[in-house]
Amino acid sequence: MSSDDLRRNSDNFCYRHPDRQSFVLCQRCLRTICPECQIQAPVGVICPECLAQQQASRTPAQKKAERRWARRPAAVAVGDTRPLATYAIIGITALVYLISLIPGFGGAVTDTLSFWAPTLYPEAFGVFQPWRLLTVSLVHSGFWHIGLNMLALWLIGRSLEPLLGRWRFIALYLISTLGGSVAVALLSFGTPVVGASGAVFGLFGALLIIGRHLGAPVTGIAIVLGINLVIGFIPGFNISWQAHVGGLIAGLLVAVILTQTRARSRRPLQIALLITLTVGLLALLLVPPVLYF
Repeated sequence: MSSDDLRRNSDNFCYRHPDRQSFVLCQRCLRTICPECQIQAPVGVICPECLAQQQASRTPAQKKAERRWARRPAAVAVGDTRPLATYAIIGITALVYLISLIPGFGGAVTDTLSFWAPTLYPEAFGVFQPWRLLTVSLVHSGFWHIGLNMLALWLIGRSLEPLLGRWRFIALYLISTLGGSVAVALLSFGTPVVGASGAVFGLFGALLIIGRHLGAPVTGIAIVLGINLVIGFIPGFNISWQAHVGGLIAGLLVAVILTQTRARSRRPLQIALLITLTVGLLALLLVPPVLYF
Protein backbone atom coordinates (compact mmCIF):
# COMPACT_ATOMS: atom_id res chain seq x y z
CA MET A 1 0.00 0.00 0.00
CA SER A 2 1.40 3.43 -0.96
CA SER A 3 1.63 6.46 1.32
CA ASP A 4 -1.18 8.08 -0.70
CA ASP A 5 -3.40 5.09 0.03
CA LEU A 6 -2.59 5.35 3.72
CA ARG A 7 -3.42 9.07 3.75
CA ARG A 8 -6.76 8.42 2.05
CA ASN A 9 -7.64 5.66 4.51
CA SER A 10 -9.73 7.22 7.28
CA ASP A 11 -8.78 4.35 9.61
CA ASN A 12 -5.36 5.96 9.98
CA PHE A 13 -6.86 9.19 11.38
CA CYS A 14 -8.54 10.06 14.67
CA TYR A 15 -12.31 9.79 14.27
CA ARG A 16 -12.79 12.99 16.31
CA HIS A 17 -9.92 14.89 14.66
CA PRO A 18 -9.74 13.79 11.00
CA ASP A 19 -6.54 15.81 10.44
CA ARG A 20 -4.55 13.88 13.06
CA GLN A 21 -2.90 10.56 12.25
CA SER A 22 -2.58 7.96 14.98
CA PHE A 23 -1.55 4.38 15.60
CA VAL A 24 -3.74 3.67 18.63
CA LEU A 25 -7.23 2.16 18.66
CA CYS A 26 -9.95 2.49 21.30
CA GLN A 27 -10.10 -0.83 23.12
CA ARG A 28 -13.92 -0.89 23.05
CA CYS A 29 -15.05 0.46 19.67
CA LEU A 30 -11.71 -0.06 17.82
CA ARG A 31 -11.79 3.41 16.26
CA THR A 32 -8.54 5.30 15.79
CA ILE A 33 -7.91 7.98 18.43
CA CYS A 34 -5.18 10.61 18.69
CA PRO A 35 -3.25 11.26 21.95
CA GLU A 36 -5.63 14.07 22.95
CA CYS A 37 -8.62 11.72 22.79
CA GLN A 38 -6.97 8.75 24.51
CA ILE A 39 -8.22 8.01 28.03
CA GLN A 40 -6.24 5.38 29.91
CA ALA A 41 -8.31 2.37 30.90
CA PRO A 42 -7.27 -0.59 33.07
CA VAL A 43 -6.24 -2.25 29.80
CA GLY A 44 -5.25 0.01 26.91
CA VAL A 45 -7.04 3.26 26.12
CA ILE A 46 -10.63 4.19 25.26
CA CYS A 47 -12.25 7.13 23.50
CA PRO A 48 -14.42 9.80 25.20
CA GLU A 49 -17.67 8.31 23.83
CA CYS A 50 -16.91 4.85 25.20
CA LEU A 51 -15.99 6.42 28.51
CA ALA A 52 -19.38 8.17 28.63
CA GLN A 53 -21.15 4.90 27.83
CA GLN A 54 -19.13 3.12 30.51
CA GLN A 55 -20.05 5.73 33.10
CA ALA A 56 -23.73 5.63 32.10
CA SER A 57 -23.85 1.85 32.50
CA ARG A 58 -22.58 1.83 36.07
CA THR A 59 -24.81 0.04 38.54
CA PRO A 60 -26.14 1.84 41.64
CA ALA A 61 -23.73 -0.20 43.74
CA GLN A 62 -20.77 0.96 41.67
CA LYS A 63 -21.86 4.58 41.94
CA LYS A 64 -22.28 4.24 45.70
CA ALA A 65 -18.83 2.68 46.05
CA GLU A 66 -17.25 5.50 44.07
CA ARG A 67 -18.94 8.13 46.24
CA ARG A 68 -18.00 6.27 49.42
CA TRP A 69 -14.32 6.01 48.60
CA ALA A 70 -14.13 9.34 46.75
CA ARG A 71 -12.68 7.73 43.69
CA ARG A 72 -13.16 8.63 40.10
CA PRO A 73 -14.07 5.89 37.60
CA ALA A 74 -11.15 3.58 36.89
CA ALA A 75 -10.99 4.68 33.26
CA VAL A 76 -10.49 8.29 34.32
CA ALA A 77 -8.17 7.73 37.22
CA VAL A 78 -5.21 7.17 34.95
CA GLY A 79 -6.33 9.49 32.18
CA ASP A 80 -2.78 10.76 31.61
CA THR A 81 -1.31 10.48 28.13
CA ARG A 82 2.07 11.93 29.05
CA PRO A 83 5.05 9.75 28.00
CA LEU A 84 5.59 8.45 31.53
CA ALA A 85 7.70 5.48 30.42
CA THR A 86 10.04 7.86 28.61
CA TYR A 87 10.35 10.03 31.71
CA ALA A 88 10.93 6.97 33.90
CA ILE A 89 13.71 5.62 31.66
CA ILE A 90 15.40 9.03 31.61
CA GLY A 91 15.08 9.35 35.39
CA ILE A 92 16.49 5.88 36.11
CA THR A 93 19.36 6.38 33.65
CA ALA A 94 20.21 9.77 35.15
CA LEU A 95 20.17 8.28 38.66
CA VAL A 96 22.56 5.50 37.65
CA TYR A 97 24.86 8.08 36.05
CA LEU A 98 24.95 10.13 39.25
CA ILE A 99 25.73 6.99 41.26
CA SER A 100 28.55 6.19 38.83
CA LEU A 101 30.19 9.50 39.79
CA ILE A 102 30.57 8.49 43.46
CA PRO A 103 34.31 8.02 44.18
CA GLY A 104 35.29 4.49 45.11
CA PHE A 105 31.85 3.09 44.28
CA GLY A 106 30.67 4.48 40.97
CA GLY A 107 33.32 2.71 38.94
CA ALA A 108 32.22 -0.66 40.29
CA VAL A 109 28.61 0.12 39.34
CA THR A 110 29.63 0.99 35.78
CA ASP A 111 31.76 -2.14 35.49
CA THR A 112 28.88 -4.30 36.74
CA LEU A 113 26.23 -2.86 34.40
CA SER A 114 28.24 -2.30 31.20
CA PHE A 115 28.19 -4.90 28.44
CA TRP A 116 31.16 -7.18 27.86
CA ALA A 117 30.35 -10.22 25.75
CA PRO A 118 32.68 -12.73 27.51
CA THR A 119 30.57 -12.43 30.70
CA LEU A 120 27.82 -14.39 28.91
CA TYR A 121 29.91 -17.57 28.56
CA PRO A 122 30.71 -19.19 31.92
CA GLU A 123 32.22 -22.30 30.33
CA ALA A 124 35.05 -20.29 28.79
CA PHE A 125 35.42 -17.28 31.09
CA GLY A 126 34.04 -18.46 34.44
CA VAL A 127 31.32 -15.79 34.82
CA PHE A 128 27.69 -15.51 33.75
CA GLN A 129 26.14 -12.05 33.94
CA PRO A 130 23.26 -11.92 31.43
CA TRP A 131 21.75 -8.73 32.88
CA ARG A 132 24.45 -6.77 31.07
CA LEU A 133 22.54 -7.31 27.81
CA LEU A 134 19.99 -4.72 29.02
CA THR A 135 21.72 -2.74 31.79
CA VAL A 136 24.24 -1.45 29.26
CA SER A 137 21.68 1.26 28.40
CA LEU A 138 21.87 2.61 31.97
CA VAL A 139 25.58 3.48 32.08
CA HIS A 140 27.43 6.14 30.10
CA SER A 141 30.98 7.32 29.65
CA GLY A 142 30.42 10.99 30.39
CA PHE A 143 28.07 13.95 30.61
CA TRP A 144 27.79 14.56 26.87
CA HIS A 145 27.26 10.87 26.21
CA ILE A 146 24.28 10.57 28.53
CA GLY A 147 23.05 14.08 27.70
CA LEU A 148 22.78 13.46 23.95
CA ASN A 149 21.24 10.00 24.39
CA MET A 150 18.63 11.20 26.87
CA LEU A 151 17.84 14.25 24.72
CA ALA A 152 17.21 11.96 21.75
CA LEU A 153 15.11 9.65 23.92
CA TRP A 154 13.02 12.59 25.15
CA LEU A 155 12.50 14.00 21.65
CA ILE A 156 11.46 10.65 20.16
CA GLY A 157 9.67 9.21 23.18
CA ARG A 158 7.23 12.06 23.67
CA SER A 159 5.93 11.43 20.12
CA LEU A 160 6.35 7.68 19.82
CA GLU A 161 5.13 6.51 23.22
CA PRO A 162 1.61 8.02 22.89
CA LEU A 163 1.35 6.40 19.45
CA LEU A 164 2.36 2.92 20.60
CA GLY A 165 1.15 2.88 24.17
CA ARG A 166 3.32 2.57 27.28
CA TRP A 167 4.03 -1.15 27.30
CA ARG A 168 4.72 -1.43 23.58
CA PHE A 169 7.13 1.46 23.89
CA ILE A 170 8.96 -0.22 26.77
CA ALA A 171 9.13 -3.48 24.80
CA LEU A 172 10.55 -1.58 21.82
CA TYR A 173 13.20 0.07 24.01
CA LEU A 174 14.28 -3.18 25.68
CA ILE A 175 14.35 -5.25 22.49
CA SER A 176 16.36 -2.53 20.74
CA THR A 177 18.83 -2.54 23.64
CA LEU A 178 19.09 -6.32 23.36
CA GLY A 179 19.65 -6.06 19.61
CA GLY A 180 22.54 -3.64 20.12
CA SER A 181 24.19 -5.92 22.69
CA VAL A 182 23.82 -9.00 20.49
CA ALA A 183 25.39 -7.17 17.55
CA VAL A 184 28.37 -6.19 19.72
CA ALA A 185 28.76 -9.81 20.83
CA LEU A 186 28.73 -10.96 17.21
CA LEU A 187 30.88 -8.25 15.62
CA SER A 188 33.13 -6.92 18.39
CA PHE A 189 33.29 -9.69 20.95
CA GLY A 190 36.04 -8.42 23.24
CA THR A 191 34.99 -4.75 23.33
CA PRO A 192 33.30 -3.41 26.49
CA VAL A 193 30.52 -0.95 25.66
CA VAL A 194 28.27 1.44 27.56
CA GLY A 195 25.32 3.63 26.62
CA ALA A 196 21.74 3.69 25.41
CA SER A 197 22.67 4.40 21.78
CA GLY A 198 21.47 1.00 20.57
CA ALA A 199 18.05 1.59 22.14
CA VAL A 200 17.87 5.13 20.75
CA PHE A 201 18.67 3.90 17.24
CA GLY A 202 15.91 1.33 17.66
CA LEU A 203 13.48 4.14 18.48
CA PHE A 204 14.65 6.04 15.40
CA GLY A 205 14.06 2.97 13.23
CA ALA A 206 10.61 2.39 14.71
CA LEU A 207 9.65 6.03 14.18
CA LEU A 208 10.73 5.72 10.55
CA ILE A 209 8.63 2.60 9.94
CA ILE A 210 5.55 3.80 11.80
CA GLY A 211 5.70 7.26 10.22
CA ARG A 212 5.92 5.65 6.79
CA HIS A 213 3.01 3.36 7.66
CA LEU A 214 0.88 6.37 8.58
CA GLY A 215 1.86 8.26 5.45
CA ALA A 216 3.73 10.94 7.40
CA PRO A 217 6.84 12.66 5.94
CA VAL A 218 9.88 10.74 7.18
CA THR A 219 12.65 12.26 5.06
CA GLY A 220 13.99 14.31 7.96
CA ILE A 221 14.08 11.27 10.24
CA ALA A 222 15.90 9.25 7.58
CA ILE A 223 18.52 12.00 7.11
CA VAL A 224 19.20 12.34 10.85
CA LEU A 225 19.38 8.56 11.18
CA GLY A 226 21.78 8.28 8.25
CA ILE A 227 24.09 11.01 9.55
CA ASN A 228 24.31 9.40 12.99
CA LEU A 229 25.00 5.99 11.46
CA VAL A 230 27.85 7.39 9.35
CA ILE A 231 29.40 9.14 12.36
CA GLY A 232 29.69 5.79 14.08
CA PHE A 233 32.04 4.55 11.34
CA ILE A 234 34.41 7.54 11.49
CA PRO A 235 37.72 6.58 13.18
CA GLY A 236 38.57 8.45 16.36
CA PHE A 237 35.03 8.94 17.65
CA ASN A 238 35.24 5.79 19.83
CA ILE A 239 31.63 4.90 18.98
CA SER A 240 30.26 1.35 18.86
CA TRP A 241 28.70 1.27 15.42
CA GLN A 242 27.85 -2.39 16.08
CA ALA A 243 25.43 -1.40 18.86
CA HIS A 244 23.91 1.28 16.61
CA VAL A 245 23.30 -1.14 13.75
CA GLY A 246 22.01 -3.92 16.02
CA GLY A 247 19.63 -1.61 17.85
CA LEU A 248 18.39 -0.13 14.58
CA ILE A 249 17.65 -3.52 13.03
CA ALA A 250 15.85 -4.69 16.17
CA GLY A 251 13.78 -1.49 16.29
CA LEU A 252 12.84 -1.82 12.63
CA LEU A 253 11.67 -5.41 13.18
CA VAL A 254 9.63 -4.48 16.26
CA ALA A 255 7.96 -1.64 14.34
CA VAL A 256 7.09 -3.96 11.43
CA ILE A 257 5.48 -6.39 13.88
CA LEU A 258 3.49 -3.62 15.56
CA THR A 259 2.25 -2.09 12.31
CA GLN A 260 1.20 -5.45 10.88
CA THR A 261 -0.63 -6.59 14.04
CA ARG A 262 -2.36 -3.36 14.89
CA ALA A 263 -5.90 -4.72 15.18
CA ARG A 264 -7.06 -5.82 18.60
CA SER A 265 -7.94 -9.25 17.24
CA ARG A 266 -4.27 -9.74 16.34
CA ARG A 267 -2.93 -8.87 19.80
CA PRO A 268 -2.01 -12.49 20.67
CA LEU A 269 -0.08 -12.73 17.40
CA GLN A 270 1.68 -9.46 18.19
CA ILE A 271 2.83 -10.72 21.58
CA ALA A 272 3.90 -14.06 20.10
CA LEU A 273 5.96 -12.37 17.39
CA LEU A 274 7.67 -10.04 19.86
CA ILE A 275 8.57 -13.02 22.05
CA THR A 276 9.83 -14.89 18.98
CA LEU A 277 12.01 -11.94 17.98
CA THR A 278 13.46 -11.76 21.49
CA VAL A 279 14.20 -15.49 21.53
CA GLY A 280 15.76 -15.21 18.07
CA LEU A 281 18.10 -12.45 19.22
CA LEU A 282 19.13 -14.51 22.23
CA ALA A 283 19.71 -17.53 19.99
CA LEU A 284 22.25 -15.52 18.00
CA LEU A 285 24.43 -15.49 21.13
CA LEU A 286 25.21 -19.13 20.34
CA VAL A 287 27.32 -17.93 17.40
CA PRO A 288 30.25 -16.16 19.18
CA PRO A 289 31.63 -19.39 20.76
CA VAL A 290 31.97 -20.81 17.26
CA LEU A 291 33.71 -17.66 16.00
CA TYR A 292 35.94 -16.64 18.87
CA PHE A 293 36.81 -19.62 21.04
